[in-house]
Amino acid sequence: MKKNKWFLGLTAIGAAVALAACGGDSSSKDGEKLGKINLAYVEWDTEVASTHVVGQVLEEVGYDVTLTPLDNAIMWESVSKGEADAMVAGWLPATHGAQLEKYGDNVEHLGENLKGAKIGLVVPSYMEVSSIDDLTVEASSTITGIEAGAGVMSAAEAAIADYPNLASWSLLPSSSGAMTVALNQALSNNEEIIVTGWSPHWKFASYNLKYLEDPKGSFGGEETINTFARQGLKDDAPDAYTVLDAFEWSSEDIEEVMLAIHNGQSPKDAANDWIEKNRDKVDTWIKDVK
Repeated sequence: MKKNKWFLGLTAIGAAVALAACGGDSSSKDGEKLGKINLAYVEWDTEVASTHVVGQVLEEVGYDVTLTPLDNAIMWESVSKGEADAMVAGWLPATHGAQLEKYGDNVEHLGENLKGAKIGLVVPSYMEVSSIDDLTVEASSTITGIEAGAGVMSAAEAAIADYPNLASWSLLPSSSGAMTVALNQALSNNEEIIVTGWSPHWKFASYNLKYLEDPKGSFGGEETINTFARQGLKDDAPDAYTVLDAFEWSSEDIEEVMLAIHNGQSPKDAANDWIEKNRDKVDTWIKDVK
């Protein structure tokens, strides 16, 4: 019996030491987790990069973070219903304009996190065409797209309707990954290809590309990427809300993370590396956390 009491005492001491060690971890606050946060995102290269960076910072502050990839429309719906807490992936005013109109009353807009974004039709620089108006039968009159329902796909459909010279053209849905594979293959063979593109994106740092001019404005003008949160997040998770509200970076920042992922790093490792190299910027996002 004395041996059992002695063993139980050692067990209790060991457990206390283990808890104390956990309490000193950088992912906790005063020895306790702050709660769970679910970030929704669409699996575009930009959003993979930004969501993993923000997720890592929220874990550093003390949250248990889940990153949930969703279809574009479902991402907006999940935040509006409170099934996800937030997303940093709202392209405005054109790309996600329809989603904002549908779900905007049920989400909280925390503002821009990146300026200078753009969407449009992209071609290799060696192609002589410079404007959508100039297209005739290039690339077999086919635009290689991404996921059906994406904002840039809706804009491409609008372009086909807006430009008489595109009346017989087709828009081929695929995925973000399949589009970049097709682009790489065409470039390797010096072939014609026209893709739905957006920036920031690592492909502009890796390949010699250009946007086609869009005189009819089917793809809109300059865009921003915005942060949205579910209603009530500020009360339920004030520190997470503070970080999300403060999150803002540049095209150069996001392209650095995207290119690292494209070159083989995991999204988590690429995010961690960027955070360590940009501690001053990250500290501005968390300086008001209580």
